[in-house]
Amino acid sequence: MILIRHGQTEFNRVYSETGRDPGIRDPQLTAVGRSQAAAVAQALAAMNPSRLIVSPYTRALETAEIIATDLGLPISVEPLIAERFAFTCDIGTPLAMLQARWLDIAFDHLPDPWWPAREETVGALSRRSELFCSRIAREAWSRIAVITHWGFIRAVTGLKVPNGAALRIDPTRPDRRAEPLFFPVRVNPGDRRPLWRKI
Repeated sequence: MILIRHGQTEFNRVYSETGRDPGIRDPQLTAVGRSQAAAVAQALAAMNPSRLIVSPYTRALETAEIIATDLGLPISVEPLIAERFAFTCDIGTPLAMLQARWLDIAFDHLPDPWWPAREETVGALSRRSELFCSRIAREAWSRIAVITHWGFIRAVTGLKVPNGAALRIDPTRPDRRAEPLFFPVRVNPGDRRPLWRKI
């Protein structure tokens, strides 16, 4: 299974520079974030994924939309892989608004609201990640790409990864280390560096 961190948002940009919560609810991707998602799509093409599982947050859905369009993949939404609820950016978008924007994606299995009412503990996130991995281990997981978040990826792998990074894990073997695959390096159209490189 391939774990992908969504592309950069304005929240990510400000927080990485200041260490402060800028107060942006469920942020969208920046231009850099959209470039990162496009780079992920190009790198994933050689891995031949069969489908995308995505968090309900807008940043993950926008990342998935770019990848799915490029690779012709179906998208399914899974709240178990959402970010740990701890910052303003983790206040989600109501279902009606998500359904109006993404008409071809099913959201009817989510509660409304689908995000927690109060800060989630690290232990709760860990249990959620274990539940997801145990469920996905019963599927044909080797060709599934999962678009998720910094906190969820850290809960599963113990690694801190940048926006647009991808790792491969075996959900049937939690004792094995994640295999870092790549992260995007080109974020501007005039940049001549490769779109992505291996970590």
